[in-house]
Amino acid sequence: MRRGWKMALSGGLRCCRRVLSWVPVLVIVLVVLWSYYAYVFELCLVTVLSPAEKVVYLILYHAIFVFFTWTYWKSIFTLPLQPNQKFHLSYTDKERYENEERPEVQKQMLVDMAKKLPVYTRTGSGAVRFCDRCHLIKPDRCHHCSVCAMVNNCIGFSNYKFFLQFLAYSVLYCLYIATTVFSYFIKYWRGELPSVRSKFHVLFLLFVACMFFVSLVILFGYHCWLVSRNKTTLEAFCTPVFTSGPEKNGFNLGFIKNIKQVFGDKKKFWLIPIGSSPGDGHSFPMRSRNESQDPLLANEEPWEDNEDDNRDKKNVSILSAPGKLTSCSNIILSRRLIISCCGNGNIAVFRFPAFLRKDSPSPSPMRLTELSVGNHCNLQNKSRCWTESFKI
Repeated sequence: MRRGWKMALSGGLRCCRRVLSWVPVLVIVLVVLWSYYAYVFELCLVTVLSPAEKVVYLILYHAIFVFFTWTYWKSIFTLPLQPNQKFHLSYTDKERYENEERPEVQKQMLVDMAKKLPVYTRTGSGAVRFCDRCHLIKPDRCHHCSVCAMVNNCIGFSNYKFFLQFLAYSVLYCLYIATTVFSYFIKYWRGELPSVRSKFHVLFLLFVACMFFVSLVILFGYHCWLVSRNKTTLEAFCTPVFTSGPEKNGFNLGFIKNIKQVFGDKKKFWLIPIGSSPGDGHSFPMRSRNESQDPLLANEEPWEDNEDDNRDKKNVSILSAPGKLTSCSNIILSRRLIISCCGNGNIAVFRFPAFLRKDSPSPSPMRLTELSVGNHCNLQNKSRCWTESFKI
C-alpha cells in the first residue's frame, strides 16, 4: 500500500515538473505575440505616418520575425536523440549487474562491456559512465536529464544548432525593434506626438527590447565561446575525463572545425534552421585520440585549419646517435612538437624550443628537449635512439 502511494506521489511530481517546465516557453510566446501586435499595429500602422517608411519597416520586421519564430520552433520541438541500442545492457548483462553486490566487480563488468563501444570518457573516479535509470552505458558527452523525459526547453546535440540560431535571431530581432522604435520614443517623450494608446505600447516596447537584448547578447556571446572551444556547458564547468585522465581540450579541433561540428560543412545552411550537424550524437571526433590519452601531448594547441597541410610533413636529417646521421621522413608537426618516425624503426617525440615556430626560417642544428621514446626502437640501448639534434 505504501509503495503504491509513493509511486503515485512520484508520478504526480513528475507531471507537475513537466507542466512547470513549459512556463518559460509560454511566457516567451506571450511576450513575442505582444511585441508583434505593438510593433505592427501600434507603431507601423498607427504611429508611423510615411507610407514608404511603413512598408520598409514591415518588410524587414517580418523577414527577421520569420527566422526568429522558425528557429524557436525548431529548438523547442526537435526531439532528442536517444542512445543507440548497442549502448543498452542486454537482459542477461542487466541481471548480472544488478545481482552483483561488489562495486569493484560491477565496475569491471562495465569496463568489459565498454570495450566494444566507441566510449572514451570516464567519470571523475575513472569508471565507465553508466546511467542507472536507463540501464545503459552513456555515450561520450551524453547526460541524463533529471527534469524532463522529452525536449521542450532542453538543449542537446539534435537542436543545439537551432538554439544558437535562435539566440542570434533573437539578438537581431531586439536590436531591430530598438533602433526603429527609438526615434518615436523620443518624439513621444518630448510631446511631439499626441498622447494616445500607442504611446504606452511604443515606450514599453523599447524598454522590453533593450532589456532582452542585453541578456541575450551575454548568453549568445557565452555560447559562441563554447562553440569556438567545442565545449558543452557542463564541460565548461567540469573538465571531461578520458581514459588517461582529465583533458579540457579533448574535443577542441581548431576554431573552424569546431564551428563545423555544430553547423556542418556546407556554409549555405549555417543561417537556416535545417539539420546539418555532422555525426550521430553518439561519438564525437577528438583533437587526437592519441593526444587525449597521452599527457605529453594533451596541452599542445592544434594548428589552425587554414594552414597548408602539405607543410606538416618534412624530410629531415637527424642525429640519432653520436656521429651517426639517419634520414627520417613523415615528421608530424604540431605547434611545438615533432614526432620522428625513422626508417630504422626509431620513434620519438620532441618538444620544439619556445622560439622555434613552423614558419621560422630553416634553423641550424640545435638541441631539442626529449619527451618520450616509442617502443619500436631496434637498438638495445634506447638512449641511443634519442634524437639529439636536427636539420631542416
